[in-house]
Amino acid sequence: MSLAPLVSTEFRLSLLAKFLAFAILAIGLDLIWGYGGVLSLGHGVFFGLGAYAMAMYLKLQASGAALPDFMVWNSVTELPWFWEPFRSFLVALLLGIVLPALLAFLLGFFTFRNRITGVYFTILTQALVMIVVTLFIGKQEWTGGTNGLTGYNQIFGMQLHEPGTTIMLYYVTLLILVLAYIFCRWVVRSRFGQVLEAARDGENRVRFLGYDPAWYKTIAFTLSGALAGIAGMLFVLQVGIISPSMMGIVPSIEMVLWVALGGRGTLVGAVIGAVVLNAAKTGISEAYPEGWLFVMGGLFVSIVLFMPRGLVGVYQSVTGMWRKKGGVPDGKSVRKRKQATS
Repeated sequence: MSLAPLVSTEFRLSLLAKFLAFAILAIGLDLIWGYGGVLSLGHGVFFGLGAYAMAMYLKLQASGAALPDFMVWNSVTELPWFWEPFRSFLVALLLGIVLPALLAFLLGFFTFRNRITGVYFTILTQALVMIVVTLFIGKQEWTGGTNGLTGYNQIFGMQLHEPGTTIMLYYVTLLILVLAYIFCRWVVRSRFGQVLEAARDGENRVRFLGYDPAWYKTIAFTLSGALAGIAGMLFVLQVGIISPSMMGIVPSIEMVLWVALGGRGTLVGAVIGAVVLNAAKTGISEAYPEGWLFVMGGLFVSIVLFMPRGLVGVYQSVTGMWRKKGGVPDGKSVRKRKQATS
């Protein structure tokens, strides 16, 4: 992927960077779902909070000393107090991570502490999406309503859609994706990750061993929300718009589908699923604008019936069968042969 700027057009490179931003969110979702066993259909909210934080900064920079245009249209005469901190890039960057992480922490703390898991937690996350989206649409004078925040094209004096800026943002996104993957790989291989997986497979047993599963799930959910916020900020820089429709129930379901298609509980599967599925969505939407929803529905059914472990699981099954047939010996076979000959 590091060579993509050499072979891709500016438009395709920007699309790929957007897919990599989605992959960051997918890694965080895989952390809580694949390793924690907690299905969230509310990650669109965390993604949207990060995206709005960056968009507010960009909008204020584009407006200068004047009020943002949508506030003028809604007869707002003074910039709301909670917009003021977003004049600083560092503050906007920090809030784009802290706000979704804090919301995830609060939701996780009160639900996991009361042992609300499974389908009940999933319903709660869907309710969270409906509440936040309704709030953002209703407060049009503060958030831009259904139109969202757009009309900005510069950051640090650089045009967002200039070739040089596009390449820079691509490499920044790629670097953050690599760091997010390394961090989450370290988390799942640590004692924290082992306890998290154990709680997924047998929560009561973990509790009897003296661990508090609620605490581990809450921390994992908080990390997942923070990664979703980072993905949202990068998305805004690539696309130049964020609206409530991008943080609704349908996008949240698509996010789950990325992880399911790639293979949950693998991390790398989340990256593969996010890139492959969004590339397919773009290609299908360009050829058949109304066909994507049918494809998405078919994928849900196909994954549940035929690929419960996703693409990574299919790959592992195929390579395992090949090794058993003598194609390539696995590590255990090699060790056994060495022991037999020695």
